[in-house]
Amino acid sequence: MQESASIHKSLFLKGVKDCIPTMLGYFSVAIAFGVVGVSSGLSILEIALLSIFVYAGAAQFIICALVAIQSPISAIFLTIFFVNSRLFLQSLALVPPFKNNSLWSNIGIGTLVTDESFGVAITKYAKEKSLNATWMHGLNISAYILWVTTSILGGLIGNLIPNPEMFGLDYALSAMFIFLLVAQFETIQKNKIIYHLWLICLTIFCMLLFTLFMPTFLSIILATLVASITGVVFDK
Repeated sequence: MQESASIHKSLFLKGVKDCIPTMLGYFSVAIAFGVVGVSSGLSILEIALLSIFVYAGAAQFIICALVAIQSPISAIFLTIFFVNSRLFLQSLALVPPFKNNSLWSNIGIGTLVTDESFGVAITKYAKEKSLNATWMHGLNISAYILWVTTSILGGLIGNLIPNPEMFGLDYALSAMFIFLLVAQFETIQKNKIIYHLWLICLTIFCMLLFTLFMPTFLSIILATLVASITGVVFDK
């Protein structure tokens, strides 16, 4: 029993350790969100609740922008639903390694999956062909706690940073995604690199095409779906 608990503790701490690069990125992004939230007229409590219950960086920044222009609540809900719908696809991609896991454990994993934790997990899965639920909880929970606490901190010091762009805080999210993209290429076989680059180009082309006649958030989702389906079909 003690040996089993020790193994679980070790796996959980390994998940926390593997989350450190993501946490470093989250720190600046969450600080920036807190600053933007205060400048948009949100209270510290509202900033905390958004981080606790929405827990999606891009969506939270969008909420701040929509609140600042006094958008109706229905428009905010609809926009955030579409923006976060990509998380359904990410959760589905993580089904194979956790198909024998308990229901409540999988609910916990799916609830706290983000773009960044998904990137870390799917990269590890590509290398090792397996994932441990305890490791995944360590990864997710540590990122979640840091995001919530740092967002609140950003809100508290928001009035001290009137121009977050001068510190590069607005670029932190983009930099984190670039890192995750590069990490993905480390697991790709050399003979498939051109194939994956082609899929990236297809995604960009579809997104630019779709933006001609639909909102940007919808074009991103549809472009991702087109590229994902194409990739699955040709990979088979």
